[in-house]
Parts: sequence; structure tokens; C-alpha cells
Amino acid sequence: MLTFLPNGLFWFALVVIVGTIVGVAIGRFPGLRMNRATIALAGATILMVSGAISLDKAYAALDLNTLTLLFAMMIVNVNLRRAGFFQLVANGVIRWAHTPRQLLALIIIVAGVLAAIFLNDTIVLVFTPLVLEICKRLKQKPLPYLMALATTANIGSTATITGNPQNMIIGVASKITFIHFLAVLGPVALGSMVIIWAVIVLIYRRDVTNTPFDAAAELAEQGDRSLLRKSIIAAGLMVIALVAGMPVPLAGLAAATLLLVTRRIDPEKILPDLDWSLLVFFSGLFIVTGALESLGVSKQLFTLVQPIAQRGVAMLTVVSVVLSNLISNVPAVLLFRPFIPQFAAPTPAWLTLAMATTLAGNLTLLGSVANLIVAESAKREGVELSFQEYLKAGIPITLLSLGLGVLWLLWIF
Repeated sequence: MLTFLPNGLFWFALVVIVGTIVGVAIGRFPGLRMNRATIALAGATILMVSGAISLDKAYAALDLNTLTLLFAMMIVNVNLRRAGFFQLVANGVIRWAHTPRQLLALIIIVAGVLAAIFLNDTIVLVFTPLVLEICKRLKQKPLPYLMALATTANIGSTATITGNPQNMIIGVASKITFIHFLAVLGPVALGSMVIIWAVIVLIYRRDVTNTPFDAAAELAEQGDRSLLRKSIIAAGLMVIALVAGMPVPLAGLAAATLLLVTRRIDPEKILPDLDWSLLVFFSGLFIVTGALESLGVSKQLFTLVQPIAQRGVAMLTVVSVVLSNLISNVPAVLLFRPFIPQFAAPTPAWLTLAMATTLAGNLTLLGSVANLIVAESAKREGVELSFQEYLKAGIPITLLSLGLGVLWLLWIF
């Protein structure tokens, strides 16, 4: 606790922080029309107004590298969506899938690869209605494929720094290169994608069979071919820059800027489509966790878990999974961020944290934002992915993929 902070204010601030984190984990407050973004922003503002964290320290708590990367990836994704890229991919799935098991495999491969490059939440937002339409055209029950989409988007995002928000935070803080991150966690993602296919085939074996499909019409393609070419070139150049070692936020921003330099599309058609609430959410969370550091609470919490977390990959995984399911994965990573550099081997610790907090998101329907996006998007189309239904595959997929991740990292390090 800071010596100059009055005792009453300390406890008030602590209540606000805990309330904010609980609200973020649940996604709402009963009786209030607030989402994760407004909860995080309100909590941060109350902490600043009360003096628990000064305005200067709040500004300093903002991780501009992570926010820049998120902003840039949103621009790239919006352009790909407007260009019809994702519909093109969906048509490829329809064209190449001849049986339900092949369809499941293709959805897993496509969702995993795209989530690793373009951010998991964006992929499920775009692909959920496409998967539902594919299932309708091929006369398939959608639940197995929605489960595959949700869990694969999380698992595929494990592989790269650009795959999900918590990996972005870890990548920026750790200075681990894009290619090193991919080399270590890419095999975990690939192996876990095989696990998803096997688990879903086993659980939904009556629906996911080897019976050939009848011929199905492809989706009507909509989009701008010129923009499609430009978007693919921009995304390709971004990947090349990342592999070459360019700072991750700068590579993303360069690709986004290339797409914004145009004579054909008004900025008003691109910028309003960005997920501004996600940027607000992260900004608020950065300030809330910054207040925890100012109060000294982060250090006290880390002192409690440090003896367990520093025992190795397995125990750090356990602590990360527990925290991720209690307070959500992004706040868990933000709590760990100031202290991982103190580990005897920080690089393995960073990579373990990335692996564990991401894979932990598949445990329950509430475990990650991607899961909730799939469930809510499907519900609007009359398909219910319930909490209980999700657990059937979510629990075994999470436990098996975490086991694979721990064994792989123990072998690597």
C-alpha cells in the first residue's frame, strides 16, 4: 500500500477495482445496460476522480503499442470483410468439403489459420453467420461446427502475437519476436486443432459422419475485387514484415496505412466499422490494473502466487488457468505483466502465460469473448449454443490442449 494514500481511499479503490474486474468477467452488471467496455471505462474514471491513480499515471498505464496494434488489425480486418475475402474462403470450404468430417476439418483449419493472423474475435464475428449458412446449404446441424469455430478461434490464436489481445500484450511486453513466438506456440496450436476435430467427432458422432453431401450452391460473392487484391497484398506484406523482425505494432500500422491510402473508399465507410468498444475496454483495463500497481496490490498478489508460479511450466499454467477463469484472461495477463521479468527464465514464463491464458478460454462458454460472440450471433439466427452444451466439448478440449501445451513447453525448455 502506498504510504500517502488514506486508508479509507485505499479500501474504496480496492472495492472499485474488484467490482470492475468482476463486471468484466461476467460481462454486465445486473439492472444496468453496461458492457465490458463501459464497465472498464467507468471503473477507470472513478479511480482517477477519487485520486487512487493520478491522471499522469493513468496515461502512463496505457500500453500504446498494444492499442496501436489492435487499431491497425481492425482496419485490415474491416477491409478484408468489405472486399469479400471471408465469403471467398467460405465458398472454398463448400467446394472442398464432401462429407461432414471434411467440413469440420476445413472449418477448423480455416478458423485456426485466420485467427492466428487476423485476431480471434474478428474471425468468429465474421464467420459465425457464414458457418450457419454453410450448414443450412449442406443440411447439417450447426452445433458441432459452431463449437469447432469457437474453440478453434481461441486455439489458433495461441500461435501468434497478433492472434488475440492477451498475446499482443505479452508480445509487446516481452520483446519476443513474431517468428520465435510462432515457432514455440505454433505446434501447440496445430496439435490442439487435431484434438478439437477428434473430440467433436467423438461427441457428435451421429451428426459428424463420413456420409457424402448432396451438391450445394455456393454463397453469393459480394465485395470489391480491387480492394480484395489490395487487402491481401497489405496483409501479406504485414506478415513478411513480422517475419523479418519489424516491431509488431509498426508492421500492423504500416499495413493499415497502406489500406487507408485510397482513391476509392471514403474513410467514413471504414472507420465507423472499427470495434471502438474494444479499444475503450483495453484502455480502461490498463488504467485499472495500473491503479492496482499504484496501490501495491499487484505486488502483494504476486508475492502470494510467486512461489507456485515459479515452480515451472506446469504450476504457472495452473495459476494462469485459474486466474483466467476467475477474472478473464486479459486482466490475468495484465496482473502478471510487471512481474514476469523477475522470473529466472522470463521467456518461457511469457510463452507459458500466453499458452495457458488463451487455452483456458475454451473451458466454458464465458471463458472468452470469442465464445460469447459465437453464441450471441447464433442465437440471433435461431440457434442456441447453451452453457451446458458448450461444456460437453469445451472441458475435454481445454484439458487435452493444456496437457499438450505443458508437455511441449517442458520438452522445449
